[in-house]
Amino acid sequence: MNALNNDQLKAEILKLTREFSRRVHGSNRPGYEEIQPKFIPGETIVPYAGRVFTEDEVEAAVSSTLDFWLTLGPEGDKFENQLAEFLGVRKSLLVNSGSSANLIAISALTSPKLPKAKRLRPGDEVITVAAGFPTTVAPILQNGLTAVFIDADPITGNARCEQLENAYVPGKTKAVMMAHALGNPFDLSVVLPFCKEHDLWLIEDNCDALGCSYTLPANSPLIADYAKSPLNPDGSLTKYTGSWSDLSTQSFYPPHHLTMGEGGAVNIVRQAALKVLVESFRDWGRDCWCPSGKDNTCNKRFGWQLGELPEGYDHKYIYSHLGYNLKPLDMQAAIGSVQLKKLPAFIQARKDNWQALRSGLASLEEFIEFSLPTHATKWNVDGSFDWDSTGCRTDCSWFGFKMSVRPGAPFTRTDLARHLDECKIGNRMLFGGNLLRQPAFVQATLDTPNSIRVIGDLSGADEIMNSTLFIGTYPGLSSAMIHYINESIVDFVKSKTAAT
Repeated sequence: MNALNNDQLKAEILKLTREFSRRVHGSNRPGYEEIQPKFIPGETIVPYAGRVFTEDEVEAAVSSTLDFWLTLGPEGDKFENQLAEFLGVRKSLLVNSGSSANLIAISALTSPKLPKAKRLRPGDEVITVAAGFPTTVAPILQNGLTAVFIDADPITGNARCEQLENAYVPGKTKAVMMAHALGNPFDLSVVLPFCKEHDLWLIEDNCDALGCSYTLPANSPLIADYAKSPLNPDGSLTKYTGSWSDLSTQSFYPPHHLTMGEGGAVNIVRQAALKVLVESFRDWGRDCWCPSGKDNTCNKRFGWQLGELPEGYDHKYIYSHLGYNLKPLDMQAAIGSVQLKKLPAFIQARKDNWQALRSGLASLEEFIEFSLPTHATKWNVDGSFDWDSTGCRTDCSWFGFKMSVRPGAPFTRTDLARHLDECKIGNRMLFGGNLLRQPAFVQATLDTPNSIRVIGDLSGADEIMNSTLFIGTYPGLSSAMIHYINESIVDFVKSKTAAT
């Protein structure tokens, strides 16, 4: 080893790293490779989601660690550019989690650098949906804004967009922030014109939906707002979710479509001015836009006079916002770049796994209500869908396979969840269910009643809370695992119906 130069030594370390990963991490390989360790039904755990990687990601992580840049740097720049190119957005900025991405996205819109009429101020209202993950909503309250909850549709898991107009208050409503639930796009054909008519910000929480797409028909007047986007041969417009709004967010936590371990991103879709604001809130609130380790990008580092500081005060230490430090590590970005190359295969695996589960459970429709893509009206046995009359289409990169136990079934959602646990099959509720029933939001209503406003009775969100769970579709599932999941659920339902 002593005779090796530095490049040779690093190459030898990385060669051994790949060998180590192949030996140790076989269970984390993509399920579609069908080379995972032998699956033993009832003994091998079937996660609802998890890390899917090969020796490529491990090598990238070790290589970056050996370079020891550590903080966000060249690997971060590369990944940000690649992600933005994939989504078709102006810029992507990495942060340390999807929750941080949501916090930064909302916080950026509170900036005094925005026009007065557009800036979010304490007491302004942001429309969101009642069922979902809490950190889609928490930043609204954390910024002193009012969260206005509309109901959720138990079939899609997404917002009942017909309630948007009832939620709107002139002069108070400033933004809409909602997630594409479990990889199913919300109804953009309703949300986009609503936001345009009332001049509202739109933030897409795309954390569970990377790789989903939404299509507007050729006769949609909304297409004119995306003049730079290429059209399909029939004149329709298809774009990824996360690229329709003003800002969108991603999560790279292990269960998500790609992983950096921890990590997330804020996507600046069209308005370049928002990049500076997002970056400032991510990077301590500073006014300077120089990357870490670089000085004087603006060529006037000592030529600024802002606030009540003396003229010439170092721009690297001028702060325009009450910001945070929410950057990930460069090593994480190196992993992300490798994962991004595999993303198309991961997306296809999620679609294939969803269809395999749906086909295997088709006989249970009397007792279980299955999810449908937004705008779909029926699933067909050949895997196709019937669609509504809007002409809009969704193509889902499923985060999970959602099921709801129908009223009158001889078992409850909890019975099914317990059975899955006993079979070592991972399952989850639809995150927080009806968030208004969660202790934190109950307390927020008591402490600051004006911070929350509710539209309607939220019966759909309650139904999701009481009847719904989801199982995995992630790329780590093998065909043997999916067969076992289907068999376990079908046998469970048969045993319950036989008992009645």
